[in-house]
Amino acid sequence: MQQNNSVTEFILLGLTQDPIRQKMIFVIFSIFYVGTVVGNLLIIVTIKSSRTLGSPMYFFLFYLSLADSCFSTSTAPRLIVDSLSAKKIITYNECMTQVFALHLFGCMEIFVLILMAVDRYVAICMPLRYPTIMRRQVCTILIVLAWIGSFIHSIAQIILALRLPFCGPNLIDHYCCDLQPLLKLACMDTYKINLLLVSNSGAICSSSFVILMISYIVILHSLRNHSAEGKKKALSTCTSHIIVVILFFGPCIFIYTRPPTTFPMDKMVAVFYTIGTPFLNPLIYTLRNAEVKNAMKKLWHIKITSESKK
Repeated sequence: MQQNNSVTEFILLGLTQDPIRQKMIFVIFSIFYVGTVVGNLLIIVTIKSSRTLGSPMYFFLFYLSLADSCFSTSTAPRLIVDSLSAKKIITYNECMTQVFALHLFGCMEIFVLILMAVDRYVAICMPLRYPTIMRRQVCTILIVLAWIGSFIHSIAQIILALRLPFCGPNLIDHYCCDLQPLLKLACMDTYKINLLLVSNSGAICSSSFVILMISYIVILHSLRNHSAEGKKKALSTCTSHIIVVILFFGPCIFIYTRPPTTFPMDKMVAVFYTIGTPFLNPLIYTLRNAEVKNAMKKLWHIKITSESKK
């Protein structure tokens, strides 16, 4: 599948070439990445350890946090390390691996957000049938299908990337490897490949966003028949989900649903959905969710108490 290439490595230009700004990038994104990993791992451990967070919503939140951690890890560590490197070199194989990981976990996040919307729709619009429809076996099957769908999507992306011949230059005007910056370096007409990219990644982003927005509009409309307390709880949950959807899908749609043109803000937009959103998700889901906060308090209270007894 791989074309004959005279290029065996690429040089990432990163976010900036200014030494002072590179040091700032190292500090800022180190904080972001550590916060992302710690925040999402905290949610993962809390959900796994707490008996009160056994509902399907938290089952899906567990996998969203897992996808967030892996998605951020596919780009953030290299950006952080490269910010202190004089020459930001990435080998061809490492570049292809990054393309695969970026799309695998990014697509998984999209599918999990859809499953969370389905869960909220069934819980609010069909409460009596909720325990039957959203059984643990059904949720497990849905997650397995999400992983399979994400894998198929990332395989499609890596096939497109491997078909690109590179004969120089090897300067990628980005901080990570993705199909858009790679298309600019390919020694061939990339018009058809770009169409495939838009019809794949672009279609997934756009259609998923539309489906999610319609589902939440239906959910919010149905809340008019609920009690004041039930309406408040459902609104809090749905608002968190809607914020996450807008923060993630806005930049994705901007990047993947347009002709192969370059804008100055492209790299910063990519930073927002690959690093910024995974950092914000734990904050959104914990600060706006009383059940998660209470479960975390109980979990760490038990751990601290057990440690003090030792």
